[in-house]
Amino acid sequence: MKHTALEDLSWAAIDFESAGTAPGETDCPVQIGIVRVDKLFSTKPQLFTSYIACEHPVRWSAAKVHGITTDMLRDAPAYASLWPQIRDLLRGAVVLGHNPATEKRFLRSFPGHGFGPWVDTLVLARQAAPDLPDHALSTVCGALGISGEITAMVSDAAHAHWHDALFDAAGSLQVLRTLVAALQMQRCTLADMAFAVSD
Repeated sequence: MKHTALEDLSWAAIDFESAGTAPGETDCPVQIGIVRVDKLFSTKPQLFTSYIACEHPVRWSAAKVHGITTDMLRDAPAYASLWPQIRDLLRGAVVLGHNPATEKRFLRSFPGHGFGPWVDTLVLARQAAPDLPDHALSTVCGALGISGEITAMVSDAAHAHWHDALFDAAGSLQVLRTLVAALQMQRCTLADMAFAVSD
């Protein structure tokens, strides 16, 4: 994987939305989105999204951000039951996220999974466009003019908004594609962007 050109690698962008916490509670995921391509510029990504059952109610502050309520999770599957699909989509891929600390933390529920390496599109965006007012995913995508491409990739109006896990995962992938193409890095390797790569 270290010596494979970026355009020839498999990539899996992932995003979670969470329930938020109150004192003494552990946060839990309420939605997952994954977008996988077997080569960076493949035209047919594999899309996966699901709500996730949570042990405590979705906090008002979190629902205000992503729009997911406790009632929407009533028939959602348990997180552990999604493991086979998560494993199959992330296996053998470079995992991608926009500041993916939350994603790494929630994936620790499956010890020994071995996913990675990880690429952080927040770090890439800060390097490529340091003068933006902020580097939130929506800001970066707006500056790059790719929000329409993300909507087309998701192709489902129910998921076509920021802070939907599938839309945000698609956004991370499209940021990477756009920057790699703009900087003509298709034949570069992960070593060439080591500043944004982690285990």
